[in-house]
Amino acid sequence: MSLLDDLAGAGPAMRPRAVILRLGAIAALVAGTAGAFAYAGGWLSPHDLTPARIVDRFERVNGPHPGFRRNHTKGLCLAGRFESSGRGERLSKASLFAPGQITPVTGRIALAGGRPYAADAATTVRSLALRFHLPDGEEWRTGNNDIPVFPVRTPEAFYAQLLAAKPDPATGKPDPEALAAFFAANPDSVKAAALIKARTLTAGFADDTFRGLNAFRFVARDGRQTPVRWAFVPEHAATAESPAQGGRADENFLFDGFASAVRRAPVRWHLVVTLGEPGDPTADATRAWPSERPSLDAGTVIVSETEAEADGNCRDVNFDPLVLPAGIEGGDDPLLGARSAAYAQSFTRRAGEPKSPSAVHDAPVAGAGL
Repeated sequence: MSLLDDLAGAGPAMRPRAVILRLGAIAALVAGTAGAFAYAGGWLSPHDLTPARIVDRFERVNGPHPGFRRNHTKGLCLAGRFESSGRGERLSKASLFAPGQITPVTGRIALAGGRPYAADAATTVRSLALRFHLPDGEEWRTGNNDIPVFPVRTPEAFYAQLLAAKPDPATGKPDPEALAAFFAANPDSVKAAALIKARTLTAGFADDTFRGLNAFRFVARDGRQTPVRWAFVPEHAATAESPAQGGRADENFLFDGFASAVRRAPVRWHLVVTLGEPGDPTADATRAWPSERPSLDAGTVIVSETEAEADGNCRDVNFDPLVLPAGIEGGDDPLLGARSAAYAQSFTRRAGEPKSPSAVHDAPVAGAGL
């Protein structure tokens, strides 16, 4: 129904007032939409941090790579299912946690960094992004990394860290003085960096643990809310990376190893949910929760297929961490909103750019035991 249709049904005395009200509402909507685009572009506040400026910095640090994600650029698509244990149902009304529920899953494994053809390195942060396809069109999208905590607490610190950690072309390493200045200004990142450096490097993706890092809230059917963090813990026993792996000639050895593992049998991760208690930090991803916090195994992600990135698969998905089903809500961590906005900016840019083939040339494969 149009504005003219609405006014045609109003009495003569009401029409001028109706026109004013409706035009005012339209003007407010247009202004609000324009304001959102202006903010995203960095036009209204030239000195404020915006999603566009974050993505610009990724491009400055890593160079231009049209058509690719600006971070976690090198990746491989996966598909499978989630089998609920039923234990999560008491904490969340999300349908995927119902006892016996089987939910289709698609996703992506990747390496941090913005260079699509960089050689795999065991020390590079690995990621597991998943998209749970719930009934009635609901989705849960989650991005997880194989580090115990996030290196920074705020979007502003993340922006500064990107530049401070930029490798010098002459040495291939960051400028020590720039890093020292960053850590001096961000002491919470010093402890986080030590925890990240001390993590165990596993042989590959299949035996690695991937954590959500940010705190979220599970919402039960009675409205009760519980702060949570989660991790995808491998069913396959972790094997430490050997010195020989560091010198492999295969530039895609981590991705090739994962695809080979799936060919042999489905790869499984348990979704382990940790329950927060009063006083646990929910707005600071640089701080881990106490190890004695209770946890539960909510179910198992079973990956049975891998596929190279191409039109229409995981390459064209924005794994926005705030795409959540009823029963899961974002917390008060400032990084969540910043991640969501920056992901959208990156997605918008690459959607309009020409595409190049992925460095990981994996034909579709399926494991046994579907």
